[in-house]
Amino acid sequence: MSSTTPEIEALAADIGEQIAIDVAKWNLFLAEAHLHIPLAERVYPLLEKDELSRATVESALKDLSVAIGGGKVNISLLDALSSTMVNRLLTLLEEYQSKNF
Repeated sequence: MSSTTPEIEALAADIGEQIAIDVAKWNLFLAEAHLHIPLAERVYPLLEKDELSRATVESALKDLSVAIGGGKVNISLLDALSSTMVNRLLTLLEEYQSKNF
């Protein structure tokens, strides 16, 4: 199965609504931060190839950079997400995979 834009957009919508960066105890959802589509594009191939694991998701999160302070500082999305959000993302991806693949 090859990924299509509608499939990635559907996954991105779920990610964007449910996964948030914790900023000073304030949740910035990935859709608001415009990070949901780049993340979906990175993790969708893991779902297609049945390579979904904590390690592969964390690697994808680590490779996605988040600009802070107008680009003065960049951190990985993995560092910007709480452990709870990483766990929620894994659960979301597992559920998406079981429904769609």
